[in-house]
Amino acid sequence: MKPTSKPRPQDQSSGVSLHRDPIVWGAIRDSVPLFVPAIPFGFVLGTAMVQSELPTWIAWLSSVTIFGGAAQLALVTTAGLASWWTVVATAIVINSRHIMYSAGITPRYQNQPRWFRLLGPFFMIDQVFALAALQGELDRQQFRRYSMASGLFFFTSWLLATSAGVALGGSVPDNLGLEMAIAVMFAGLTSMSMQRFSAIVAAIVGAGVSIMLLGLPNRLGLLVGAAAGVVAAFLTDELARDGE
Repeated sequence: MKPTSKPRPQDQSSGVSLHRDPIVWGAIRDSVPLFVPAIPFGFVLGTAMVQSELPTWIAWLSSVTIFGGAAQLALVTTAGLASWWTVVATAIVINSRHIMYSAGITPRYQNQPRWFRLLGPFFMIDQVFALAALQGELDRQQFRRYSMASGLFFFTSWLLATSAGVALGGSVPDNLGLEMAIAVMFAGLTSMSMQRFSAIVAAIVGAGVSIMLLGLPNRLGLLVGAAAGVVAAFLTDELARDGE
């Protein structure tokens, strides 16, 4: 008798081979075009890591431990040059949008395994949230596979992008690297909602104010720029509502 080949592992919920899981590959396919705008941000952030007061390897590890471009930029550009409260305040202002993410995605995390409820939020960056929020037709297990596949894709790609910036960052002038990082940061923060005029206004105002105020002590320009972008977006939305 000829030996029978060992069957491929099967996903018990759908009977689909894990090697060709349409949910996983669909998540990756959806994620690829959304990661493209993040590539220059990751590269420029890598150059900022080289120019940071932090040891380069510690700055790079922020991609592994923080996995949040805006928060990482605040860390690497203010380390050794700003007080701790400036770093914390900047991160809070920039990441305030995650409060909305939490409220919007909570129902999909109910009745999920404990490991997913603990690990999943770590990967819930802007793009992953935007994709996951559109998967209302997926059941509990399918949603878990989709969001984890998307999150792991972005996590791995982000490590590659920042690593490339670190490898080539020595060739970028110090001041230019920081200015580019700030400008690209605000563009990246709104890459998921550029169809909204308020998002475009936030990106332009935030980047412009931050660059103009680079000379402020304790890198307060980054904090002021972030706050200015948030206020500009709010005012733009309010004016739009009044005009309807």
